[in-house]
Amino acid sequence: MTYILKKSEWKFQQESGKIPGYNLFTESFKTRLGLKPENLHVDLRRLEPGQFSAPYHFHRNAEEFFMILSGSMTLRSEQGFQKLQVGDLAFFEKGKNGAHQFYNSNDEPCIYLDIRTFMGFDICEFPDSGKVLLAPSMEIFQKDQVYPYFEGEFNPREFWKEEINPERSQNT
Repeated sequence: MTYILKKSEWKFQQESGKIPGYNLFTESFKTRLGLKPENLHVDLRRLEPGQFSAPYHFHRNAEEFFMILSGSMTLRSEQGFQKLQVGDLAFFEKGKNGAHQFYNSNDEPCIYLDIRTFMGFDICEFPDSGKVLLAPSMEIFQKDQVYPYFEGEFNPREFWKEEINPERSQNT
């Protein structure tokens, strides 16, 4: 089936849970049209003047592609700061080289198309704060607490007392 959303039907809504300085609005047409994309996610975003899009971040399992539809904004990436204007396209690969953040230093909102892959999960890293986010659960952890694979896994038999034959477990 084909779904069409006319520009006259755009209804941007402020994203919930944002803190001052991160005032981003999204057109939730997927929900309104009942779309459930499997691998390709598309959003229309409106970044207000004097606001950031999100913390500086990159994705381990998603590629992103943006197109500026109106207004302009500044991109922070691994290559530095660059001004993006109407018609500009920006592609962000997976991994640290694809890190990005937007800021609108203008007097008018910047509207952009946000297209990204989503293969069921993603890991998003925030280099400035050292956080790691797991999606879609949205659990956030500090990256500096990395452990070896078997850390804390020294006595599994304690949890298997009733299931393991006592004679056999003593021999292994």
